[in-house]
Amino acid sequence: MEAYLGIDVGSITVKFAVLNAVDDLLESLYLPAAGKPVDVVQQGLGQIGRRLSPDIDIKGVAATGSARYLAGAIVGADLVKNEITCQAVAAVKAVPDARTVIEIGGQDSKLIIIRDGMVEDFAMNTVCAAGTGSFLDHQAGRLRMSIEEFSRRSLAGKDKVNISGRCTVFAESDMVHKQQMGYKVDDIIFGLCRTLARNYLSDVGSGKDIQPPVVFQGGVAFNKGIIRALHEELKTEIIVPPHHEVMGAIGAALLAHEAAAQRHSDCRFRGFDISEVEFSTSSFECHSCPTTCEIVRISEQDNVIVSWGGRCDMWETATPGIRENN
Repeated sequence: MEAYLGIDVGSITVKFAVLNAVDDLLESLYLPAAGKPVDVVQQGLGQIGRRLSPDIDIKGVAATGSARYLAGAIVGADLVKNEITCQAVAAVKAVPDARTVIEIGGQDSKLIIIRDGMVEDFAMNTVCAAGTGSFLDHQAGRLRMSIEEFSRRSLAGKDKVNISGRCTVFAESDMVHKQQMGYKVDDIIFGLCRTLARNYLSDVGSGKDIQPPVVFQGGVAFNKGIIRALHEELKTEIIVPPHHEVMGAIGAALLAHEAAAQRHSDCRFRGFDISEVEFSTSSFECHSCPTTCEIVRISEQDNVIVSWGGRCDMWETATPGIRENN
């Protein structure tokens, strides 16, 4: 049975999705990156391989995310695509008439404007944490509760508590002040959700033509308080599709399927047993110019398979055959 594999390697999590010949989801996996993307990609491949039927034949593989070239080199990807394209493709597959995609992850966030099924405009935030999931994680830790409890209690908030601050430091200071004033914790929690939604919309969403249907993707879409806050701010329904946390990987798998139909060579996938291969990481400083970039390399048996980290493309290498079309 033919299948297609998508891998999304982000800064906080690594996601996997396997689709069948009619693009139904067979298996998915969502793992914390734990600062070890190579190990987690290998671990995830091993887990996915054990879950799938032995008669599965992977016909196409695509990688996306901030470490897409790294993942592509390790697994033998046929295609490398940027996150915007993959998120948009998955959103349109789930909600064909989608016009706006909100994607909020652990350390970055994206807004994608779609018209007639195509990406018309987009924006990304990769600098400030105030519009990302790490903002909520930090505040949940400050309140000594899990992010699951944080999400549940955010729905119980009734009185509007304004938490000021465009960053986690100021927000935490104001949160402590509101606690000292005697506001209920549930109200403060929802106030934090409203702050994240406002920070996102005033930063990533600034100047963008946000129109419904609005699709909300990414791990933060698990948080009911954020859904509620976005609904109140945008005055429209917020659609959270199934498997929203792995939509980047699903989009990559969809594109791998599309590319396979046009490819005249065999799939380059190295197999699920790549989880047993030993890779090594090394780095060095490039002195070709005054910038002195730190270049990171991944090697297999002393053969460099991928390197990155430079401000130019002098050392940007990937396994031959991997390509990216923006």
